[in-house]
Amino acid sequence: MRLTPLAGGCLAEVLRVDLADGRAVVVKAGRESDRLDIEGRSLQALGEKGGGLPVPRLDLVDPDLLVMEHLPNDGGLDATAQRDAARYIATLHAAPRDFYGYDEDTRIGPLHQPNPPADKWVPFYRDHRLLFMGRVAMERGGLSAAGYAALETLAGRLESLIGEPEHPSLLHGDLWTGNVLASGGRITGFIDPATYHGDAEMDLAFSTLFGTFGEDFFDAYREIRPFDYAGFLDTRRDLFNLYPLLVHTALFGGGYANSVSRIVQRFTG
Repeated sequence: MRLTPLAGGCLAEVLRVDLADGRAVVVKAGRESDRLDIEGRSLQALGEKGGGLPVPRLDLVDPDLLVMEHLPNDGGLDATAQRDAARYIATLHAAPRDFYGYDEDTRIGPLHQPNPPADKWVPFYRDHRLLFMGRVAMERGGLSAAGYAALETLAGRLESLIGEPEHPSLLHGDLWTGNVLASGGRITGFIDPATYHGDAEMDLAFSTLFGTFGEDFFDAYREIRPFDYAGFLDTRRDLFNLYPLLVHTALFGGGYANSVSRIVQRFTG
């Protein structure tokens, strides 16, 4: 048996374990308080309800331990892989869900992500994403009191800026490059979700924040699931990326708070 450390984000120690029978698995080991079982259940939900979304097979799910299938990943999301990803994500988003929120609270990285059921998206996003994470960022010292006050002003204007989507969608919730595995121009799996039911554009916005997907992805996505792409690029993308930017502000502070401030000022100044 051979153990190889892998990058694991903000939670747990992550190892590739090559077994004597030739199989390879990924082991994530943390503390019980890390609640890795939430991640496991989110992966199961994406695999079972995501319209064919590829996720690793899970062999063991516990609060402090996940054992899952090791998936090939050559680290490249070329144009072919991006188009492949678009087909999976558009199918995931296309199926209407019954409510915003989720069956349980989840996590985004190490941070709590509340998911109370809601009938409307704008109040849910305002209260349980922007203002909730803004308070977390302020309490952790990443966001100033003045910055939070400005965020509150923006939150009061959301109704006129983003509106209600067609329906709630099941989201991956943490759609950046490190969580999209690909090999030979094909997607092999999506990992490390922060799952809930929300506006599909949350996933789409997050996918642009760190350059995960570009025009090849969006062209293929829109062939399957057309949407107001111009309005997304002009307005909603920045507003929806406030949430992951607040998450990063809470975790890392620094320049992420400046990015939050620039977006808030754009819509309140």
